[in-house]
Amino acid sequence: MEQARQLVRGGHFDALELLYDSVPGVLSELIRTAFVPKKGHKFIVADFSAIEARVIAWLAGETWRNEVFATHGKIYEASASQMFRVPLEEMTKGSPLRQKGKIAELALGYGGSVGALKAMGALEMGLTEEELKPLVNVWRNANPNIVRLWWDVDGAAKDTVKERSKTQTHRIRFEYRSGMLLIWLPSGRQLSYVKPRMGLNSFGSESVTYEGVGATKKWERIDSYGPKFVENIVQAISRDLLCHAMRNLDKAGYRIVMHVHDEVVLEAPKEESVEKVCALMSQIPTWAKGLMLRADGFECNFYQKD
Repeated sequence: MEQARQLVRGGHFDALELLYDSVPGVLSELIRTAFVPKKGHKFIVADFSAIEARVIAWLAGETWRNEVFATHGKIYEASASQMFRVPLEEMTKGSPLRQKGKIAELALGYGGSVGALKAMGALEMGLTEEELKPLVNVWRNANPNIVRLWWDVDGAAKDTVKERSKTQTHRIRFEYRSGMLLIWLPSGRQLSYVKPRMGLNSFGSESVTYEGVGATKKWERIDSYGPKFVENIVQAISRDLLCHAMRNLDKAGYRIVMHVHDEVVLEAPKEESVEKVCALMSQIPTWAKGLMLRADGFECNFYQKD
């Protein structure tokens, strides 16, 4: 990145074409490097490690996953080991089983099936069509508590809308109030779904529907179900954890110049340490007791990906 940046800044476009296969690709990568710290400072870029996987494991009480995050943190390898009953030490980086574990982790956490694996590039990674459905089944068998979380949340949302009542499951409260389905997160914040009612989804099954901005970018009635609600909940909790971390960093005197997804970018004096920043980000709030949170980071003289 440093070399490409210097070539572009110096106007050496012929050298750029000579050295790189895709000039548009390089220029696209360089856009973020336009962000630079002020003189005498550096950027510290830190983000959460596998935040959604950690949150869903904590919510569901999937013990083996929590143990992974409490120790070595190699969730792709551990997932493949759990799925295929192969020792963890055999899951090397180039192992076909590790690849299967990785694609399953990326695609299946929110109820995804064969279509989700394809969308995540399973066929391009070398998996065959015949392998996809068994891969879904073996991942779900290895994660029974996550599967139970999907359908417990599904049942709680349906009961709340049908009976216009209050229900609770897995640290999450559901309430029907003033024409809204409210889902209360462990942090005390709530997700709101407008004008919920029971309806049929595209598969002809009973589901909760609500009004919102759909795939067409227009206001319409949207259907949802347990795994989709779990995705909303997990990503919302992840946001609350980032907010907590940002408050801790701000209180410690750090200057946050931006945040992207689960990542914060700090403008800091040269002597500041990445380890101290990551330690602050890894502190869990009182409402997330037992969650295995971890942050990783690096320093740079212009904004970039690690």
